[in-house]
Amino acid sequence: MNVNEVLKELEAYGDERTKNTLMKHGAQEPFFGVKVADLKKILKQTKKNHELSLELYATGNSDAMYLAGLMADETKITEAQLEAWVDQAYWYYLSEYAVPWVAAETPFGFELGLKWIESDLERVADAGWATLSGYASIHQDEDLDLDLYRKLLHRVEKEIHSAQNRVRFSMNSFVIAVGSYIEALTDEALEVGAKIGKVDVTLGSTACKVPLATEYVNKVISRGSIGKKRKTPRC
Repeated sequence: MNVNEVLKELEAYGDERTKNTLMKHGAQEPFFGVKVADLKKILKQTKKNHELSLELYATGNSDAMYLAGLMADETKITEAQLEAWVDQAYWYYLSEYAVPWVAAETPFGFELGLKWIESDLERVADAGWATLSGYASIHQDEDLDLDLYRKLLHRVEKEIHSAQNRVRFSMNSFVIAVGSYIEALTDEALEVGAKIGKVDVTLGSTACKVPLATEYVNKVISRGSIGKKRKTPRC
């Protein structure tokens, strides 16, 4: 499939109810409102495809950009290409999911995450924390810098309530990820989660709520899943 054929399929899968929901969350035109399940139908046809993913992301169509994140080949994408992607990630479905998913799977994902969290741009810092979360979810503890993850936990504790809106959300998610995927830091993540408490984030015109980190991690504990790594952060 080429980029025009994919765009035609995306248009065919467009759903008005899904589009309205995504607009409430912050999506902007142009996009068709394609359900993730339907994006994955297209993905079954294309598989991972580096060049096509770059072309799709470059369209500026949110559905195509999200699909590009699912389709991207982490073994071929470059740091420069991911830097361009994060700069174009105009809303959080892209900055917290599509771009970080790919970045976390690259050999340079951890370094990119550390770089991005220092940015004054909300979308970039947002992507940085999400990348570090994704990186923790797929790499074994012995391959992680646990001391640095510990320092980042306590940085979140100090900075989360004064951070930019979506950065607050991804910082809270970082605490959850560390507590859930890095068993050696679960107790510290719970302590940090208890200290930060409720995190206020403006989530558009939706009824969505920011999860309490302690409640979320305790649910992971109760089902015996602490420390269980994922094959990929993409979903």
